[in-house]
Amino acid sequence: MLIRFLCRLTTLVLLSIPSVAVAAAPVPPLVLAAASLQESMNAAADSWAARGHPRPVVSFAGSSALARQIEAGARADLFVSADEGWMNEVAARKLIVPASRATFLGNRLVIVAPVHSHMRAPAGGPRLARFLAGGPLAMADASVPAGKYGREALTKLGVLAAVQPRIVSAENVRATLALVERGAAPLGIVYATDARASSKVRIAGVFPERTHPPITYPIARLASSNNPEGEGFRRFLLSAAGKAIFVRYGFSVK
Repeated sequence: MLIRFLCRLTTLVLLSIPSVAVAAAPVPPLVLAAASLQESMNAAADSWAARGHPRPVVSFAGSSALARQIEAGARADLFVSADEGWMNEVAARKLIVPASRATFLGNRLVIVAPVHSHMRAPAGGPRLARFLAGGPLAMADASVPAGKYGREALTKLGVLAAVQPRIVSAENVRATLALVERGAAPLGIVYATDARASSKVRIAGVFPERTHPPITYPIARLASSNNPEGEGFRRFLLSAAGKAIFVRYGFSVK
């Protein structure tokens, strides 16, 4: 009888305690980022996590591929493009929050060769054409920012027609880098930060900035995002502490 009474008493006490709402755990933001940001964006995600936030999940690919994923309805929180053109594309479709858009990074365009190579790119003209056309030249596809910048630079220098038959296209700038790392191409056109990230290549030449549009990286929150962690991480990337991370990896900041 005593045990039954105690059980009833316990039940009554539990029923009398007001229910307490349990706060939902923060959800990691999903970031779609240009392939050239792999090391730096992962370092930024680690730094954000060290501040007590869930570590962002970052998906890397060419900016064109990421923009098409967004247009196809991919669910994500942030988009970081390697050029303004693809950000303009998703903005025109009203897929970003306009007020969240900001340009925060810059880069340089370079020619890379295997690390033990002693090749140096001539400044321009026929000698540069012969240099680049001497073997396969790895470049990102023309739809990818690095590929667009590279082709514009070659056009400006007057050597694209001579080099065109020797171009080996890759799906993004990191795939381009891999072709040179593996020896599948003796030369490649990538960003300076990609060259810095690899111990298997060296910079054989730097394109003058006047030969192509400024290389800039815009960021924006997607219109479909309602995750406060996404906005928090965006603000962190734009902060002095966030930008300092990218400077360590060779980017310039805006």
